[in-house]
Amino acid sequence: MITIPPYLKKGDTIGITCPAGYMEYKKAATCIATLKRWGYHVQAGKTVGGESGSYFSGTDEERLADLQTMMDDDNIHAILCGRGGYGVGRIIEQINFKKFIKKPKWIIGFSDITILHAHIFSNYKIATLHAPMAAAFNDGGSKNVFVGSLRKALQGTANNYSIASGPYNRKGEATGKLVGGNLSLLAHICGTSSDLNTKGKILFIEDVGEYLYNIDRMLYQLKRNGKLDKLEGLIVGGFTDTKDTSRPFGSTIYEIVYHLVDEYSFPVAFDFPVSHGKENYALKTGAEYHLKVTRQKVVLREKS
Repeated sequence: MITIPPYLKKGDTIGITCPAGYMEYKKAATCIATLKRWGYHVQAGKTVGGESGSYFSGTDEERLADLQTMMDDDNIHAILCGRGGYGVGRIIEQINFKKFIKKPKWIIGFSDITILHAHIFSNYKIATLHAPMAAAFNDGGSKNVFVGSLRKALQGTANNYSIASGPYNRKGEATGKLVGGNLSLLAHICGTSSDLNTKGKILFIEDVGEYLYNIDRMLYQLKRNGKLDKLEGLIVGGFTDTKDTSRPFGSTIYEIVYHLVDEYSFPVAFDFPVSHGKENYALKTGAEYHLKVTRQKVVLREKS
């Protein structure tokens, strides 16, 4: 059984912390203002815009302490990660989940936060939110449907998304718990305490700024680890800002994935709006979903 954290009500507090890369406070300002407009209190952690002379939002100890404080604070009802980048893998083994297990709260983010999602699901069977972070609220983003999907998810509205189908999609239906996130991190956690068991699951993947050959390599790592063998369905999100070598790899993202899953029979949906771009729907990782892929459309519906 999966534990679903309590949904939020007006007057609840959302904490914002940066457990990985550095973020200027001003880049979180629109997010903070918007969350307040939604009716929530906001508590920005010390790692949001704190003094940092490095890539990270603080030392490993500072980032760990900021996240741990918010996880243990009964007056904070959800934790929104300011940004991803890199850094959660350096502190994941030091996080104390004892109080969090007793009183779960929504952990929100994507990219490097994939490690937190996977670790919490694999070890504690608690749902989390793969969703837009603080920067997504900037430049008018606070008014788009993707940031809006985060608001609905926090309120308890079940995810129900429908998009047009594409030529590479493989038709079919699947039901299972939804897991996944950033492909680089999913490959990175193989063999660790955060590793995902994908048997009977619907897996979603996305990435940014990777070379095509490296995407191929990471997908083969998942395949060799058995992550595709008993999969119920595969959702391929955005692979933004991909790069190629001077001697071209010779395959597109669609062709790389299509070739890799050719031997399996599960449904596959390409171009789903989950990505490092603005098109990034909120998804409740660990929750039960139904995926339906037809010639006309793709429907991903959270089962209540």
